[in-house]
Amino acid sequence: MSIDKKDQELLAHLQANARSSIAQLANKVNLSDTPCLRRIKKLESTGVISGYHATIEPKRIGLNVLVYAFVRLNQNSVTAANAFEEQVEKLQHVQECAVVSGSYDYLLKVVATDLEAYEHFVKYKLGSIDYIANIESTVVLKQTFNKKQLPL
Repeated sequence: MSIDKKDQELLAHLQANARSSIAQLANKVNLSDTPCLRRIKKLESTGVISGYHATIEPKRIGLNVLVYAFVRLNQNSVTAANAFEEQVEKLQHVQECAVVSGSYDYLLKVVATDLEAYEHFVKYKLGSIDYIANIESTVVLKQTFNKKQLPL
């Protein structure tokens, strides 16, 4: 799907405030309501817009620890990768999972209430997943920023 300048403007405004009304969005991008809504529906149906979410501050709900965990599997196979990905997706505290190059196979973004809770998570949840050979954790001491908006 090709995205033109109006679509980019709509996406930028939606990233900044997805709760804007169609009338507000239409006004900001200099369209009438119906064409604006049509464009948004097209962006949704083609998967450019994959959903709308509330941004929650983790520390406000007791998630005070952010950890990046590097995971190495004990075998390099489709079976191992698929099994790992399927199991790790079920773990609530894992916010992101990415296949990476280098010494490790995966990078996980994990949140926890405190270091003791993270230790418990590694020992009894993540560590119990089949095919894991090694887990190396990097605790974030301070997150300086976390951009939610993609460059358009």
